[in-house]
Amino acid sequence: MQGVFRVIPRSQHSISRKNISNGALRVLYRLHEGGFRACLVGGAVRDLLLGNRPKDFDVATDATPEQVRTLFRNCRLIGRRFRLAHVVFGREIVEVATFRGSSDDGSGDRHLVDGRLVRDNVYGSIEEDALRRDFTINALYYDIADFSVLDAVGGMDDLARRQLRLIGDPQQRYREDPVRMLRAARLAAKLDFAIEPATAAPFAELGALLGEAAPARLFDESLKLFLGGYGLASLHALERHDLLERVFPATARALQADVDGQFRALLEQTLANTDARVREDKPVTPAFLFAAMLWGPVRLRAQAGIERGADAAGAWSQAVDHVLREQAQRVAIPRRFTLAVEEIWTLQSRFEQRTRKRALRLLEHPRFRAAYDFLVLRRGESAQIDELAAWWTHLQSLGNEALAQEFAATPASAAEPTAAAPAKRKRPRRRRRKGKAATTPLAESAE
Repeated sequence: MQGVFRVIPRSQHSISRKNISNGALRVLYRLHEGGFRACLVGGAVRDLLLGNRPKDFDVATDATPEQVRTLFRNCRLIGRRFRLAHVVFGREIVEVATFRGSSDDGSGDRHLVDGRLVRDNVYGSIEEDALRRDFTINALYYDIADFSVLDAVGGMDDLARRQLRLIGDPQQRYREDPVRMLRAARLAAKLDFAIEPATAAPFAELGALLGEAAPARLFDESLKLFLGGYGLASLHALERHDLLERVFPATARALQADVDGQFRALLEQTLANTDARVREDKPVTPAFLFAAMLWGPVRLRAQAGIERGADAAGAWSQAVDHVLREQAQRVAIPRRFTLAVEEIWTLQSRFEQRTRKRALRLLEHPRFRAAYDFLVLRRGESAQIDELAAWWTHLQSLGNEALAQEFAATPASAAEPTAAAPAKRKRPRRRRRKGKAATTPLAESAE
């Protein structure tokens, strides 16, 4: 793959400055006026050429991060692995990266561990920078000097073919950074592109390297995969390339064991609903995503425990602990989200308690809406769940008078819980110390 640029003049491409953010244009022009080369690069150029609206705008330049900072008072330098400049314009942040070099003459800062690139601050030319990028369609440059598009790696041809192709040797590039395999699946899903065969071929052999990636980084990548507006397509791409089992192994096993298709239906509906909310610019939460992703594994494990003779509450409690602990080894889900996941699951059993007092209390629970939405997604698990979802949907449509009549007509048997979902786990009591008054944590006293 050659590093000689093909220059596509303004008259032969579709990028217009009116579709570039004001912040990005200000950065490009100020760098250019300061005597530096300045280009829009990466996903923004790709999306503009495809007629899509870029989520953000990145700039590449031959100015060092320190030189960028001298030009912009509203600039901060970030990053150890890749030193970057962030230029802030209100809510917009324009990321500015210095052209990366392909070789280190000793003046730069590059460090590899077992073939993986852990730090890379070696600067070079724009030609070298193009060859250092991941996929050909992300290595296109829009030069503010003459408004041309620069292509050194065949990215324009790959855009026309709607294919995703890795730059360089796929084996080496994946060993440098295994997360590139997930990025390939994510971009293919987002753009509805095919992954070029040579780019996909190493997945089977090198997919296990994802187990060595930092769990915190895999959490960030999971959010990009499933909360970016194309989560359902991302799930299918991960399954198609046998990558789901590398990041969500319990979910992959539960889908394989899902003979009646109930778990797949719940998960796919969750992702389809999430995609629709993103398109409508509505908020989405990682907690609901992970509650759906891991519900199948929790149910399988709890049911297996019950079949072995364990009591239902204990089996569910052990299943929840095991599944969340196992998943944390791959994806570092922050505690605030796992607590919310547990609440969504725990509240499922409370939907079965339909006395007036307990139902009204549940309606006021801060996590009620998420738990109710999850209950609706569970329709199809059993006739009982269908009936519960219909009853709670009906209940929310009633006024005060109709609500009173509803509870007067509710049979006593409706208040009896079953073992269909995890019950609330009791916290161990704290022993009082002799001679001291007992103290109760705020969280416990509020229950």
